[in-house]
Amino acid sequence: MQYKADSPEAYLKEIPEDRKAPMEKLRKTINDNLPQGFEETMSYGMIGYVVPHSEYSPGYHCDPKLPLPFMSIASQKNFVALYHMGMYAEKNILDWFVAEYPKHCKYKLDMGKSCVRFKKPEDIPYELIAELTRKMSMSDWISLYESQIKK
Repeated sequence: MQYKADSPEAYLKEIPEDRKAPMEKLRKTINDNLPQGFEETMSYGMIGYVVPHSEYSPGYHCDPKLPLPFMSIASQKNFVALYHMGMYAEKNILDWFVAEYPKHCKYKLDMGKSCVRFKKPEDIPYELIAELTRKMSMSDWISLYESQIKK
């Protein structure tokens, strides 16, 4: 689902009531652990964490007017979603996350290429997400992006 919000605060006001507390806690977890330089913004109708143009002027190769995306969180119709481009681009981080997930959550991992879906928001593994958020610095992400994704 896409919301019309123009700020993370407005986004959290628009989502269903039963998602507000988990999404607020997820946002706080990410903000408390986000490496220096990344910026919180609205991105693709979700709360996004990006490399601002002031730090990486070329922007996103798909649309250079946009900052380079790194992570996003969203309240979708049937789940809370966490998108982490580092897991998509760096196999070691993906493998680590997949191995650690069962230690933090009793439910089977529901994941796409860079999207982790939490159908039961009360079971979001916040400590694991905090650690995932700290795994990649902004300069690491830019280097990885330029070497593997940007074509």
